[in-house]
Amino acid sequence: MDVESDPNGDWSLPAWTYSDPEFFELEMRRVIRPSWQVVCHVSDLPQAGDYHTLDYAGESIIVIRGDDDQLRAFTNVCRHRGARLMDGPSGCARKLVCPYHAWTYGLDGQLVGVPMKSDYPNLDPRKHGLAVVEHEVFEGFIFVRLENDGGPSVAEMMAPYWDEVQPYRFGSLQAMGRVTLRPRAVNWKNVGDNYSDALHIPVAHPGLKRLMGNGYGVEARDHVDKMWGPIIDRLSNAPSERAYQKYLPHVPHLPPERQRTWLYLKLWPNIAFDIYPDQVDFMQWLPVSPTETLIREIAYAVPDDRREMRAARYLNWRINRQVNAEDTGLITRVQQGMASESFTVGPLGKSEVALRSFCRKIRTLIPEARQWHKPAPGWSRRQGSTT
Repeated sequence: MDVESDPNGDWSLPAWTYSDPEFFELEMRRVIRPSWQVVCHVSDLPQAGDYHTLDYAGESIIVIRGDDDQLRAFTNVCRHRGARLMDGPSGCARKLVCPYHAWTYGLDGQLVGVPMKSDYPNLDPRKHGLAVVEHEVFEGFIFVRLENDGGPSVAEMMAPYWDEVQPYRFGSLQAMGRVTLRPRAVNWKNVGDNYSDALHIPVAHPGLKRLMGNGYGVEARDHVDKMWGPIIDRLSNAPSERAYQKYLPHVPHLPPERQRTWLYLKLWPNIAFDIYPDQVDFMQWLPVSPTETLIREIAYAVPDDRREMRAARYLNWRINRQVNAEDTGLITRVQQGMASESFTVGPLGKSEVALRSFCRKIRTLIPEARQWHKPAPGWSRRQGSTT
C-alpha cells in the first residue's frame, strides 16, 4: 500500500497506542497470539524429557522432547484444575506430574495417571491430554504460535533471506549460556521500532558508527526487516572494538562477504536474530502490559575452541552490552515523551522503510490505529473491536 492509498503512510502510529489498555488487549488478540514466537533451539533439548517453557500473552507453553525423540508443544496447564505443571525456564522430567493433585502426563502429553481414578467414572483419559500448541522448527530454532489465523509459516516468512541465512549453520548452533530476561518500562512496540530504526545509529551508537562507518543499511519485506553493517578495516580507538576488529578470525563456513558483516533480521512482529560471524543470538520483546515489556534473549554459536574466537565472542558481548544500555535510554526517553499531550504522531522519512512497514501492518490489523487522538474509554467495546 503506497501513501496515495494509505493517508497515514507518512506517519508513525499515534502515541496513544503505546500506552492504551484497550489497544493493548487488541494487540494481544490480533497481533501476538497469531504470531510465531521463538522458544529455544533443538540443541537445548537433546534428551527425552528435556523441556523449555515460554510465558507470554497470558499463557505458559512447554516444548518437550518425547521418548520417541519427537518435539511437541503444549500449554503448561493441568487438565484437572488448571494448575501450572512445570516451573522454571527449563528442565528434564520423565513424566509431567501436577504438583496439586498428582495428575500425570507422559512426554507425549497423554494423561497416564489419575489418583482415585474411580472417582471419575466418566473420565476418558484419551480426551484429557495436555492441550496441543502448534510448533515449527526452522533451521534448528523452535517456534510456537497460540492461534493460526492463516498466516505464513516461519520458513515462508524467512524465504526472502533463506540463501543469506544458510551459511551460518543455524542447525549446528549450541547455546553459549542461559536465557536472560530484561524488564523494560516501555511499550513493546517501542523496542521493535528502535531495533529497525537505522537513523539513530550514527547519532546514538558511537561504537557502531566506529565499527561500521557509513555502511549501515536497512530494507523491509512483507514479514522480515533486514539491517546490516560491514565491520570496516580502519581500527577503532575504543579498546574492545579495536580488539574485536583485530582478533575476529576467519570463519571457514562463511563466504567472503560474510566474514566481517553484522546482519540483523527482525521477524514480524517481535523477534530479532542478531547474526554475527562469531555467534548468533535471538531477542524477543514480550508484551507484559501497555507500558511494560520483557526482553528475552540468548546467544548461540557453532562450536569453535580457537582462542581468537573465544576472544571475539567476549568482545562482541562487551560491545553490545554498551549498545543495549544506549538503546534502553533511548526507548525510555521515547516512552516518556509519548505521554505528553503535545505529541500525536511523527513523520516517517522515505528511508524509514521498516517503520513504515510495521505501522502499515498494525493499522491493517487494528484500524483504530489510524486515529491520531485516543478515543473515549470503551471504544473497543462500542465498535465491536473485541469480537
